[in-house]
Amino acid sequence: MKTNNPFFTTTIALFKQQALAWIHLQVPTQQYDLVFYLDSNEQQQDKYSNYECLIALANYKTALQNKRLLLHQPNSNSFKALQQFYDTKKDWLFGFFSYDLKNEIEALHSQNKDGIQMPDCFFVQPEIVITLTKTGAINIRILGENQEKTAQQAASIFQAITAITSAQLIQSNKKTSGNNSAKLQARISHTSYIEQVKALQQHIQLGNIYEVNFCQEFYQTNLKNFAPCPTFVRLNKNTQAPFAAFVQLQNKYLLCASPERFLKKMGPKIISQPIKGTIKRGANLAEDEALKKTLYHDPKERAENVMIVDLVRNDLTPTAQFRSVQVEELFGVYTFKTVHHLISTISAQLRPNVPFTKAIRHAFPMGSMTGAPKVRAMQLIEQYEWSKRGLYSGSVGYISPSGDFDFNVVIRSLLYNADTQYLSLQVGGAITAKAIPEKEFEECLLKAEAVLGVI
Repeated sequence: MKTNNPFFTTTIALFKQQALAWIHLQVPTQQYDLVFYLDSNEQQQDKYSNYECLIALANYKTALQNKRLLLHQPNSNSFKALQQFYDTKKDWLFGFFSYDLKNEIEALHSQNKDGIQMPDCFFVQPEIVITLTKTGAINIRILGENQEKTAQQAASIFQAITAITSAQLIQSNKKTSGNNSAKLQARISHTSYIEQVKALQQHIQLGNIYEVNFCQEFYQTNLKNFAPCPTFVRLNKNTQAPFAAFVQLQNKYLLCASPERFLKKMGPKIISQPIKGTIKRGANLAEDEALKKTLYHDPKERAENVMIVDLVRNDLTPTAQFRSVQVEELFGVYTFKTVHHLISTISAQLRPNVPFTKAIRHAFPMGSMTGAPKVRAMQLIEQYEWSKRGLYSGSVGYISPSGDFDFNVVIRSLLYNADTQYLSLQVGGAITAKAIPEKEFEECLLKAEAVLGVI
């Protein structure tokens, strides 16, 4: 039930800092073990962003008992189940699709090492949803029928968050014992990586594929005392990514600094914004501008981008109104804290009476993380990569009560399983016929740099 909101803040950045400290210091004592924190980081480049921040909380056992939780079951139709789940609730849903949900969509499999073991599809109807707009309006929605009681609870939560002091912020961020000892190792050696890229390029030369996204994993086992939330605070501060996410699923965590949108729905309009093309930031303004021009005119990066744009257009077409698929922007140069990216925007109008989950299913996994043709690229990914992707290169986001949604691409992320004490970081890049294997390896390290810097 919607409470008598909104509340307001004039210091958006401070409120988000307080909210993260509240999640770290107080939420566990209230027995919430399902947490979604989605942050736009005040990015002005994203004209489609609706919220500055969204927070969702729930208790796993309670949600399971009350049928407010959707968990992927083997051999099930997760997208159909999600549509039915939404149609039943008509409420906020928060969740994710793991990359290996591809096995349900196509005749594929995944047999590589999986150190995190996230479910393939997970959604929950939260008990608490907090939305923060870019103007500072805060709405706190509590699941319940007693309007007076839920209004009191909402006010209590707002007071608890805004009462977080500077000392508590410092205390929260200091609870990181053990983080500095994290020393990730590569699952695939430098030499093996180069060999695998060359092998994939042979497939390109034979005409099996045009492009493939090849990823590698850095990992650590037996990592004790890792503090996910404070680590995310540092990661988020260092990257300021527009699709950042902190997710807790009981004792499994995602710390995501993604710059990429997978798919968004606004009424009948659906939007995808794939990234293909990366270059580092310059040491000064002149160098920064020169690097942006270099990225924009780079023939390899442009070729990669065009391939993925064509793939996304094909993915959107089956559920789109006739002739509604269009490329709104091609080769847009977007600047982030540590890198510049080449981003294109493709949109379409969803056909009337087509379930929105069908549009997600046709577009998943996102072309920027697979390659083209998509199915053959995914087969080769499974053959040549050494780790199961899991939630990496999957998608996290929300579905609103009106049926609109926004989902990111899970990249630039740490995944941690507290039960097995396993930490994982995966990075990758697009391999084409003209790709230079050594430069692709260096690009992987560039993408990993911002994440590795916080541990």
